[in-house]
Amino acid sequence: MQTDYRTIKKHFEKSMANYNKNAIVQDLTAQKMIEELVKISSDFDNILELGSGTGLLTEKIAKNLKFHNFYANDLIEKSQIYVEKYIPNARFFRGNALKIKPNVKMDLIISNAMFQWFDNFEKAITAIKNSIDSSGLLVFSSFLPNNFKQIREITGLTLNYKTEEEIKNTLKDLGFNILYCEKFSKDMEFKTPLELLAHLKNTGVNSLSEKTWTITKIREFCEKYSQKYPTPILTYCPIIFIAQLQG
Repeated sequence: MQTDYRTIKKHFEKSMANYNKNAIVQDLTAQKMIEELVKISSDFDNILELGSGTGLLTEKIAKNLKFHNFYANDLIEKSQIYVEKYIPNARFFRGNALKIKPNVKMDLIISNAMFQWFDNFEKAITAIKNSIDSSGLLVFSSFLPNNFKQIREITGLTLNYKTEEEIKNTLKDLGFNILYCEKFSKDMEFKTPLELLAHLKNTGVNSLSEKTWTITKIREFCEKYSQKYPTPILTYCPIIFIAQLQG
């Protein structure tokens, strides 16, 4: 599925008020990234967070890392308000993460639950690499092909998720040494398929489709989901990487 950044921006903007209390898995990956990162390094000159959103990861960075300069990026301008709540002197770049042009090299670029939206993963990592200092770190979480497998089975909607091996090969080919990698799976249970849809809406993941669902379409989805999954579940399959650019 081709990524429509305007649709992503619109849906995530609408979900911001409810995002943090619904983004349970995203909070887990953010926490795990920081826990593993501080085992390697916790002191940086320049940090860039891509896809800062509602500050879920930003807060953990502020509490656990030392740094001289902090830069953040998001498609949504309102993200700056969330970022500055935790890091008041942050510099904010609004727009596509692959088009921003920081005037300094970063010794840490970090991102949570965003890289799965890139249409061309290799091209994206190549662009991001240009902003990393020699021996700098790239830390990110993404999702694997079985992520939201139930949604794919019912609707056919899915992102172009990369496999673990594809991600590893791209990083290695572009000059990164993988210091840490962890994947896990988490099933979330819901009372009804409608509650599951609300969860997707509140985490911005309804960006999978640019079309507004009609009442009829929602009813059809709920019926199909109940038939296939008597207990409504949604499977998350995140993966975390810490990689170092080989200088």
